[in-house]
This record gives sequence, structure tokens and C-alpha cells, in this order.
Amino acid sequence: MTEEKKMLNGQIYDGSEDFLFKARLRAHKLCKQFSNEDEDSPRRLELLEEIFPHHGRNLTISGDLIVDYGTYTYWGDDCYANFNLTILDTCPVNIGNRVFFGPNVSIYTPLHPFVPHERSFYVNDKGVVTDLEYGKPITIKDDCWICGSVTICAGVTIGKGCVIGAGSVVTRNIPDNSFAAGNPARVIKKITSKDSILEKDIFANKEDIERITKIIKEKEKM
Repeated sequence: MTEEKKMLNGQIYDGSEDFLFKARLRAHKLCKQFSNEDEDSPRRLELLEEIFPHHGRNLTISGDLIVDYGTYTYWGDDCYANFNLTILDTCPVNIGNRVFFGPNVSIYTPLHPFVPHERSFYVNDKGVVTDLEYGKPITIKDDCWICGSVTICAGVTIGKGCVIGAGSVVTRNIPDNSFAAGNPARVIKKITSKDSILEKDIFANKEDIERITKIIKEKEKM
């Protein structure tokens, strides 16, 4: 079994192996180029295609961006990420449709041993300094909003229609249609129709209410 296969299966693997090392180096260089491009540069879209070959339509990322590989992250349609997205995809990261990320979101699939001497560096049989590492996949289902500075840890599944509050650290699964927040994140409430913006006093006038109501009704049909 290759080191890549071990890694993706969540087994102990050697990240210094030549294929993995070169793949990470390639991804890091592409991310640096992407982050340095102007937002209206056509080259920026080309680089995004190279970093994330597995994505649906209308993927928008503001940058800066850093990934371990990019090729093991799978995006649905109509997703958006604000500045400073980090994805360490040593195991698969599956992102559904219409998922939004605030700034400074971090998605971490890697895991390291708790016992210090198991975690420390060692020299492998090729004379390369490396460590013992494994991981677990992460899934974020459709229609989630991951607010700013959220950290999503290895092995987590976030259900459909969830909102994760700013600054949260998600260490366990979150059920569908939940607002979760905290460190570690816990479910605060279920999201219902009472959370609609139409229920809030945020409109300047009657015309705005009518216009936004029409937009929302059209979106419900999509």
C-alpha cells in the first residue's frame, strides 16, 4: 500500500515520502501564487482550478489561501470562502453545496499521537527526518455557514443547514439545522423559520421588506 493510500485511509503514514512531499510543495507554491494575484486577475481562477480540481460551479475564494494538498478537498456548487482559509486535507474534506466560510477558518484533518515520544521526530530508513501521523476525514454538508475564526477538527461531520458561531472549535459532530458555538462547540439551538430575517427589525422601509420577501421566495424555489 502506498503512503498516499495509507494517509487517505486514516492509517499511520510517512509524510516525507517523495510523492506526498512533492504534492504538498506544489500545493503550497500554487497557494502562494493565488494569494499574490489581484482579485480580478484571470490567472487567479486558473490557479484555483489547479489547487482544487474537484469542485462544482461558482467556487469563490477571496484569499489568502493555504492547503496541504487541495486535491483531496471536494467542493459542491456555489461555495464561498472569505480571507485566510486553511485546509489541511491529509484525509478527504467533503464540502457540500452553498457552504459559506467567514475569514480565518481552519479545517484540520491531521492527527498526532498524544504520547510525547510517539509524537516526536525520528529518522526513517531513508535517513529523512519525519514523524508518525494519521488523520480522519471532515464533512460539511449543504447550506452551512461557518463563521469567522472557526476551527474544524479531524473526524467531524457538520450537518445540513448549520451555523457555527465565530471563534468556535468544532470537535464533534453537529446535527442538521443547528446553531453551534463555543470551545468545544455545542448546539445552542435548532434553526427554525423564526430565525428568518423577515422576522427581524432590520428593514429601512416597506419597499425593502417587499423586495427582500420576493427574493427569499424565489430562492426557496431553487
